[in-house]
Amino acid sequence: MPRSFAFFFRYLSVGLVGAQSVWSAPAGSDFQALAEQNRRLQEQVRAQQQTIELLNAKVNAVLQASERHDRELRGLQERVEVTPGSVGPSAHREGEIRIGAEVGLAYFHTGAEGRFPKAEFRADDPVITVEAAVWKNVYAFTELKLLPREDNVEDFQLGELYVDFENVSAAWGRPGWLNLRIGRINIPFGEEYQRRGPIANPLISHSLPDLWGVDEGVEAYGKIGPLSYVLAVQNGGYSRLRDFNADKAIVARLGWQPTGWLSVSGSAMRTGQIDTVDDELTELWFGNGFFRALGPASSTATFSANLIQADATARWKKGHLSGSFGHVHFDDSDTTADNSRRLNYGAIEGVQVLVERLYGAVRYSEIRVAGGYPLAGWGSAGTFFFRPSLTEELRRLSVGLGYRIGPPLVLKIEYTRERGRMVNGARRDQEDFFGSEVGFRF
Repeated sequence: MPRSFAFFFRYLSVGLVGAQSVWSAPAGSDFQALAEQNRRLQEQVRAQQQTIELLNAKVNAVLQASERHDRELRGLQERVEVTPGSVGPSAHREGEIRIGAEVGLAYFHTGAEGRFPKAEFRADDPVITVEAAVWKNVYAFTELKLLPREDNVEDFQLGELYVDFENVSAAWGRPGWLNLRIGRINIPFGEEYQRRGPIANPLISHSLPDLWGVDEGVEAYGKIGPLSYVLAVQNGGYSRLRDFNADKAIVARLGWQPTGWLSVSGSAMRTGQIDTVDDELTELWFGNGFFRALGPASSTATFSANLIQADATARWKKGHLSGSFGHVHFDDSDTTADNSRRLNYGAIEGVQVLVERLYGAVRYSEIRVAGGYPLAGWGSAGTFFFRPSLTEELRRLSVGLGYRIGPPLVLKIEYTRERGRMVNGARRDQEDFFGSEVGFRF
């Protein structure tokens, strides 16, 4: 192609593009609209940036508050977790005095040889508690038992009354390792004694062994990682006024919680020598009665019991399964007969939420002793404990339903079948229990 034609087409192309640009360019009003639209977009971007900065500031404040609350919660949890001995003060504040109460309003009916053959309404285990801060990490706790289920006397009884020195080990940089209680304290043997009340107990009755008691003494307890411990030295005898034998009761429990759903513990106790005449009974409760001498007072000065027990509990979201197994070596100083006994006992309990707040519970427990021992169970204490009629085997199966309206309010119903055999071959089959209860606390 000639050079002149090439230049012609080149300039023609440039001209067409320029003409198209001029032709397609917006008018003046269109330029103003675009500028206004651009200004509004810039304002929206600036407003969005301000909103983002404000949200960031609020999120940071929430995160800081959450971290602070987490630290406070962890501190409170550490204080609660290092209290494995007795149920007592919690969430203390300086200068605060807290008064509470717990009670079950119940209907009980047993067979002809049981404790409630006439079918009666009653107030079940009403307790008033008072707790207060005394000094930094020093707290006082006391409870007044108005009408214990196990007592047929219409009078008030003193429950726990102690001063609690929390976190003593913090002085040498080991918080939670050592705490001390001094006064009248729950006997820290086994696990069941910590959930005997109308609210904590999933059933109305307790297991047949039902080891519990309150005694004067001193207790050390603490938590080291997954391990917890309790060690107590107490009087041992039933008298609340004096100790009639210098030999003291010694109780120890070691717990281990390897995971959140599993906990195990082992307990050991010696009641010490108990005076047969003046103390008469141990402070430790067993089989809906106490340990007492088998020989007559004329030839038996003292008696004692040594116990060991293992406990385990597996928990899941809506229930748990727990078991306990123990052994007792009993003896007295009767100069006319050998009254030593070996008692074996155990219990297994399962609880499962059925629908929402409704749960079902079942518990089986038994006591076996060759040669027999005074075991009341749901039977009349006058017939099966205080009289010289010894039981060789006693079994209890309890089933029940509960409806937890809220943490401080529960409705329960239960039926218990209880069977046993006396040393003389007589059967115990007239003690079955039926009960219903509304438990509440405030």
